[in-house]
Amino acid sequence: MHSGSTIFSQILSYAPLYEFRKCVERYRGDYKVHKLTCQNQFYIMAFAQLTYRESLRDIEACLNAMRSKLYHMGIRCPVARSTLSDANELRDWRIYADYAQVLINIARPLYAKEDIGVDIEEMVYALDSTTVDLCLTLFPWAKFRKRKAAIKLHTLIDIHGSIPLFIHISDGKMHDVNILDLLIPEPNAIYLFDRAYIDFERLYALNVQKAFFVSLAKSNMRFRRIYSHSSDIHQGVLCDQTIKLTGVKSLEAYPEQLRRVHYYDKEHENHLYFLTNNFSYPALTIADLYKQRWQVELFFKWIKQNLRIKAFYGLSANAVKTQIWIAICIYLLAAIIKKKLNLEMTLYTFLQVASVSIFEKSPLIEVFSKVNIQESHIEPCKQLNLFEL
Repeated sequence: MHSGSTIFSQILSYAPLYEFRKCVERYRGDYKVHKLTCQNQFYIMAFAQLTYRESLRDIEACLNAMRSKLYHMGIRCPVARSTLSDANELRDWRIYADYAQVLINIARPLYAKEDIGVDIEEMVYALDSTTVDLCLTLFPWAKFRKRKAAIKLHTLIDIHGSIPLFIHISDGKMHDVNILDLLIPEPNAIYLFDRAYIDFERLYALNVQKAFFVSLAKSNMRFRRIYSHSSDIHQGVLCDQTIKLTGVKSLEAYPEQLRRVHYYDKEHENHLYFLTNNFSYPALTIADLYKQRWQVELFFKWIKQNLRIKAFYGLSANAVKTQIWIAICIYLLAAIIKKKLNLEMTLYTFLQVASVSIFEKSPLIEVFSKVNIQESHIEPCKQLNLFEL
């Protein structure tokens, strides 16, 4: 692993190069390319993510200052911002999206047995989106509002380890609920989302495919009570009902019975109404499951604060998507290394240490084993804290 390699090249060694080359060949990424290959582009952009570079000029200056070390980092060509800019504009972003899926398939089994705080056997996924604001003048393709541009990251994460399984990048105008049309439901899995995803026709499609969902109910939902189950008000469950929709369109879209749980959150003094098609778990478990949806919010906060996905190196849709997908690859690599080396630190600390030791030639485990930081002062949103990633 070590053999005089830099920390940077040791980190990238956990990314299977053979699979990356297959992704490049799939989209002919290196067709008529002589110097800045897709592999070099990936390595340079990975360096930018790991060391918090702010611009192409910043990347060029830093790497050229360390020109004698580029070969040991795996970068086999001179770094010029114009060439890198052209590569980000023209190389198909799907190369890096497909490679992120390869890393997802490596990371998921490593976190499959993580405790999520709810005693269930089914897989649990959280779905949500986040908006990244852009300048309309510079990014006219990312239409959002009359005087504003934005992109949306629609993300489905595995609650076991906060590993993203599905990411769709759209302009800001795409409504959240439409993303349900792109998902392939997994039978017996539980999907958590907020009321923005309430569309009874789409929810019924999940139900038909034997998947479960837990969501917040809309306040104007029309229904009638079929049966009231016993509930424990001392645990916050005020009512647990089997219901039937009564709205003409909603009943036509979802003709079967649903479950409505009224839960009182004492900590925040808040009444919550959950809607689900799962009738087997206790009402309190339904409430506990929904609390896990917060993991996707923490994921968004973490990547926005610790990766470069708010300031972009290029202006085209392809350049933006390339940068985002490479950022996701770095997140997944950090999660993989943390688990494989049994590192007792957050991903935030991992990236901080990597950023200042990127050119060192010490063994990776030795560098991180020296870290003895009291992390209690670190902001929760920087920690992605549930599983201390």
